[in-house]
Amino acid sequence: MQDLIDLVFGTYPSWSHLVVRIVLGIVFFAHGLSATIGGFRQMNIPPAATALATFIECFGGLALIVGFLARPAALGLIGVMLVAIAKVHGRHGFFLNFSLTPGKGHGYEFNLVLIAMALSIFIGGAGVLSIDRLIAPFGG
Repeated sequence: MQDLIDLVFGTYPSWSHLVVRIVLGIVFFAHGLSATIGGFRQMNIPPAATALATFIECFGGLALIVGFLARPAALGLIGVMLVAIAKVHGRHGFFLNFSLTPGKGHGYEFNLVLIAMALSIFIGGAGVLSIDRLIAPFGG
C-alpha cells in the first residue's frame, strides 16, 4: 500500500517543480472551461470528448496549482496534449503561426513545451509547498 501512495503522491522537495507546477496549472486552468468548450465546438469535437478534455484541463490545472494528485493530473494533461497534436496541431508543422497566415493553424511547438513541463511533474512529483508532499514526502 505504501508503494502505491508513494507512486501517486510522492514528491521530491524541489522548488523548481513548484514553479513548473504552478505555471502549468495556471495555463491549463485558464483554458479549461470556456476556451476549450468554444474551440472544440468550432472543430465539431463530440460532446463527450469535449467534456472529458474540459474536465482534465480545468481540474488537472487546479490540481497542479494546489499540488494535490499532481502526478495523475500531469499524466492526464499529457494525454490531452498528445491528442491535440494528433488531431489539430501536428498537420501544421512544428512552429506556431506567428504571422497568422490565413488557413494555417499553429504547429505543435507549444504543446510540446506543455508536455515537457507535465512530464517533469509526472517524474518528480509536485515539489515543495504541495498537498502531495504532506501526504507522502520522500527525498529529504
